[in-house]
This record gives sequence, structure tokens and C-alpha cells, in this order.
Amino acid sequence: MSHLPDWLARRALLHPNRPALISAFATWSFAELDARATALAMRLRALGLLPGQRLAILARNSPYYAAALHAVPRCALLLVPLNTRLTPNELAWQLADCGATLLLYDEAHAAVAATLDGVERTALEPLTERLDGGTAAAAPLIDLDAPHTIIYTSGTTGHPKGAMLSAGNHWWSATASMLNLGLYETDRWLAVLPLFHVGGLSILLRSAIYGIPVVLQERFDPAAALTAIDDEAVTIASLVAVMLARMLEIRGNRPFPPHFRCALLGGGPAPQQLLERCASRGIPVVQTYGMTETASQAVTLAPADALRKLGSAGQPLLPMELRIVAAGQVAAPGEVGEICVRGPMVTKGYYGRPEATAAALHDGWLHTGDLGYLDLEGFLYVVDRRSDLIISGGENIYPAEVEAILLEHPAVAEAGVIGAPDPVWGQVPIAFVVIRAGASVSNNMLSDHCRSRLAAYKAPRQIHVVAELPRTAAGKLRRNLLRELLERMGAN
Repeated sequence: MSHLPDWLARRALLHPNRPALISAFATWSFAELDARATALAMRLRALGLLPGQRLAILARNSPYYAAALHAVPRCALLLVPLNTRLTPNELAWQLADCGATLLLYDEAHAAVAATLDGVERTALEPLTERLDGGTAAAAPLIDLDAPHTIIYTSGTTGHPKGAMLSAGNHWWSATASMLNLGLYETDRWLAVLPLFHVGGLSILLRSAIYGIPVVLQERFDPAAALTAIDDEAVTIASLVAVMLARMLEIRGNRPFPPHFRCALLGGGPAPQQLLERCASRGIPVVQTYGMTETASQAVTLAPADALRKLGSAGQPLLPMELRIVAAGQVAAPGEVGEICVRGPMVTKGYYGRPEATAAALHDGWLHTGDLGYLDLEGFLYVVDRRSDLIISGGENIYPAEVEAILLEHPAVAEAGVIGAPDPVWGQVPIAFVVIRAGASVSNNMLSDHCRSRLAAYKAPRQIHVVAELPRTAAGKLRRNLLRELLERMGAN
């Protein structure tokens, strides 16, 4: 089946008064969201946009963003979400790379949008105002094979690449997640990840497909996220490790409410200490592994296995396939290799990048560049990015392992580890840490802590205390910026 009824229009018909979006901006029912998406689609067509053209959006999290997301398939356009933390030069590069026809922006980004030449620009909010009178045409069927979005990777090395995701990629991602987590009439999903990130955008799509409300927050604030869980009856939240850690600090020993059934934890390997803290306090946390190229989740731990397989990202979501490849062969259980996935959630490639597409995709298998292993039961354990692997004297050092040990020290709030060139060993590990407020610890104490728990070659040769670690908007550590910081420190 290559076409489906428009999922938002169907929800507006079945549950018109059910809340779809709950935010500080407004609370919109499914009928309201559908009407706003219809108005936006009609106005985009009136502006002369043609099927297949790229519509970029530069905006904070809001219901208006959701209206744009759902308007896109009704015009057969491709939505290009832009990272609001990028510089004007970076934004201009992405707009040119995808050949955007129109840029939608919100009031908060009007000044930045005004500096971006070479593309037509218009404010988002007025285009979403409901139309008065008349009957709008029925929403067309959604073509699951048609391109739906172009989402740029974080670009931690070189220029980012625009992963092309079809409506079918998004549909299968939502379906696969539901088969793993289940779906309850009372479910509400908390969205604090930025909507230009696939992890945030996918929540809005799941909401329309499932018919459940999203509690949408403009940005992550640990206190506001906890309030939403307590007072807005949130049952599921998508977070990264640093977000969850900050929420736990504020929460103290207060338990989470019984209606909260799952925190999905993505964005890279989670520190074991964090998972153990959650397990000891009965906080339902399941790790997940996914990426832009897989339309969000590809592998997720089932809630029933959360304690039994602590530290695992779980098993591939149906119908995703997963294998580990080492030295060109399928790896044995326990053997670390590259994580490869295949299935209907996987991108068909990168926009305008045939070489990059050919390098990443082989016979439908996406070579992720991430390292991991499978245990005897087929559960995935993510080790690190292959590009972040440190090879010291012929020994492999995984930065995430060293970071996890640093985070076990009670004075350390955050940790980042990179490899630095060394004339003797080739590379040696260097650590950057953020110290908890009010805590005091010396570098020697942290070094002793690491050496007591790690092989000597894995212990950081240097430990630098910093005020904060550079992260993407989705909370992923940007190790390339740590390398640049280390170079600047060496030059001074």
C-alpha cells in the first residue's frame, strides 16, 4: 500500500475535540490543528509553490511549526527544518544546498531571516490563520514513497548532509515505536527536543498517527519538563542523557508519578551510573538508538527489559534489521563492529550527495559509522562513534567508557573525552569535565579515580575543567569543538 489517508485529517474527523497540542502558545484540538494546516497549505499553493519544491522553516517549537509539518504533504512539498542555533552563514549554506524556494520564519527569528539572501521569505504565523467561510478541499492521500522532509545531520565534521526522509519512513518509524511501547488512551508525549531535530519532529507525526496529545515546550527546561510530567499527565518523554541528569538533580528523592510510564533516552550511549540511579529509584527509562537517517528510533529497549538489560539499546524495532560488521564480516556475539541497519525507516540517501549516499548505503544496509555489539540474545550495546574511537599504542579506547567512569565521581556533572595526537602512542585520551555546583575536586583526585577503575592506557592524560561542554541543540556532545578548544589551549 503506497498511499494512506492524511493522518491528521483522519484524526480531526474521528476525534475533533481531543487536544492535539498543549503548549504555552495555545492548546489546539485535532480539528484546530487540521484547520491551520489546511489554511497554510492553501496559502502556500496560492504563493505559487509547486510539488517537489523545498520549503525551509526557521522557528522555535510551537503549534505553528506543527501546522507547517502537516501542510507539507498536502502541497507535495519537502520540508527542510533549519537548526535555530546555526549562524547566518551556516543557514545560508543549507538553504543554497537544498535549493529552498521559500523560507518560513517566526517572530523570534525575523532578524536572522532578513539577512538570508537568495530565497523568498515570509512570516509563518499569519499563514496559519484559519480561513473564513467556504469549504476546504479534502486533504489528498499521503504518498508513502514521496519525499517528505530533508533533515540536515548535525555536521560535527565538515558540511552537514541533508538526509531525505519519505512519508513512509516517518509512518514506519511511528508504527514500529508503537509496537514496542504500546499505545494507551491516556498517553501524552512530552516534546522538549527541538523540532528541527528528527527526535522532536517525529513526536508531532506520532501524535497525529496515534491520536494522542503532545505537550510541546519551546525549549528544554528541567523544572518545566518535570511540571509537565506531574501536572499535564505526561506518560512518555523523549530525552537525552544530559537532560535526564538535570531533571534528576532538581527532582531529588521525589518519585515520578505512576502515570509516567517511559522516558526514551537517546542521543548516544547513556552513562551506566545514570541508568543505575534511575533503576534504584524506580524511574522507567529505556534506551533507544536511532539517527536522522532512520527517521528517529531504529533500536529501542522494551520496557519489560529495562532492568534486565540495563545499558542496552534493545533490539531492532519491527521491521528493522540489524547486524554488526567487523573486518567486512558479520560479527560474532560480543564482537565490536560497525552497526548496520536495513528497513523501511531508512533514508534513500542524501540530497544532492550521490557519493555520500553510495558510501553509506549498500544493498539497502545503512552503515551508520557507530560502533556496538550484540549479546547472545541479540540486544544491542552501543559503544561509540567510529570516528571518535581513540587508538593508543594499538589499543582501542572508547570515549564513552572513559566518560562514564568520570561521571561516577560525585563531583562531576558532565564529561567529554577526545583523542589527542601523541608522538609515542599515536593518540592519548584527554578529558573535559564540568564540576557540580558547590563541589570541589582536584585533577589529581579525578586522575586517581580513573586509574582505579580503568586500564592505565585508558586513563585521561589531561583533565580540563570547563564551565560547559559544547553540545548540539539535541544535547549530543560535539567532540570536534573540544578538539578545537584543545588546539587553542596548546597554542596559548
